[in-house]
Amino acid sequence: MGKQNLTLLTDFYELTMMQGYYNNNNNETVIFDVFYRENPSGSGYAICAGLEQVIDYIKDLKFTDDDIEYLRAQKIFNEGFLSYLKHFHFTGDIYAIPEGTVVFPMEPLVKVIAPIMEAQLIETALLNIVNHQSLIATKASRVVFAAGGQPVMEFGLRRAQGPDAGTLGARAAVIGGCIGTSNVLSAKLFDLPALGTHAHSWIMSFDDEISAFRKYAELYPQNTTLLVDTYDTLRSGVPNAIKVFEELRDYGKMPQKYGIRLDSGDLAYLSKKARRMLDAAGFPGASITASSDLDEYLIDSLKTQGAKIDSWGVGTKLITSRDCPSFGGVYKLSAISRDGEFIPKIKLSENQWKITNPGNKKVYRIYENESGKLKADLITLAEEEYSSDKPLLLFDPLATWKKTLLEANSYTLRELLVPVFLSGKCVYTSPSVMEIRDYCLKEQDSLWDEVRRLINPHIVYVDLSSKLYHMKTDLLDRLNEGVK
Repeated sequence: MGKQNLTLLTDFYELTMMQGYYNNNNNETVIFDVFYRENPSGSGYAICAGLEQVIDYIKDLKFTDDDIEYLRAQKIFNEGFLSYLKHFHFTGDIYAIPEGTVVFPMEPLVKVIAPIMEAQLIETALLNIVNHQSLIATKASRVVFAAGGQPVMEFGLRRAQGPDAGTLGARAAVIGGCIGTSNVLSAKLFDLPALGTHAHSWIMSFDDEISAFRKYAELYPQNTTLLVDTYDTLRSGVPNAIKVFEELRDYGKMPQKYGIRLDSGDLAYLSKKARRMLDAAGFPGASITASSDLDEYLIDSLKTQGAKIDSWGVGTKLITSRDCPSFGGVYKLSAISRDGEFIPKIKLSENQWKITNPGNKKVYRIYENESGKLKADLITLAEEEYSSDKPLLLFDPLATWKKTLLEANSYTLRELLVPVFLSGKCVYTSPSVMEIRDYCLKEQDSLWDEVRRLINPHIVYVDLSSKLYHMKTDLLDRLNEGVK
């Protein structure tokens, strides 16, 4: 989390490959791309996240004396290579799509241009960081969308896969749209709102429920939210909460924010009954918060049922992305520098989605001027330049007969990849997490609702420029001829 040294956070074969390059005197400059092949959770998009932690990792890259001794003890690395590692630091370039940006399959989220030994070492950590936070940010964005503008709080720390996953996952969840987190460490580290009320144990520690409610209201008069399902929600919890609210009102101590939380049972039924009880008692301003193993599908269902819930606390299924536990990002070689020129490289597969896009690339985002909505993304070669004052022909790289002609001045272009490291020096300043959250919400607003729907979303096309497409097909043709 943050500033700890993660240099050995790598797969062992990265180090054995590095020694192979070292022994072969091979440290030519290469390009690797981080991308993913399929949107998680059946989504129509993903949210990229984790760049701030990538920056921290790259800045702190160095092998300590203890690291060198550990590697020496493995009796596989020679002294020349260990000496190289002792003076290792990152000298290359990194370009990335800013955190909180809406992204799609096959486009580079991170582009690394560096000597091959450096580029090889950082593969595992980059994937670990980007995959995890992008997964949780995407899941959070779906939950927030399902909530339809109502606040969503991240409550998942105790069910997360360890401290790092809980803390960085909370960060990613806020990027995806959550208003804050119950995780105090994450709130401190990333300047997030720390949120929460009390547990059933608070109620159970008193002789009776109403005494627990009274004491809590006394301690926290500015925000009194009472958990009402410890014993019996409708016969005990809600009536006792109402009684405490009446006492506060009679004493002129009515909280600025007050309400109840439901954490079990039929949330649709209970929230409707509780709403009627609160309104009848003269407390229409009392909010109803729901938790209890929520995800985007259950929230959507509860809203369809007319549940009277004002805010949501979402834990396990968000922080673990239970229905899709892996983002699936990969790190693939796309070019090698020879004689001052990048030679494109491509990976073949019988699965067409696993065939990589070769060369040194960049990504343009295309917006419709009339609607302001995202139309498509276009992956091009780095040297290609496009201007919206000229017509633009888009075509599906898999079904090439599917074409769309955009008239000049009917669209706007935005280049997505920005420089983060140049010649080993960081040139990018990460915004605060809450600033990234605001940006991410605007990014999601650029999508049509059909892209954001939870089931069978509309697919946003990621097209290739004609030049990149022909480079790819030429490489495939040559490789197929070589196989013959």
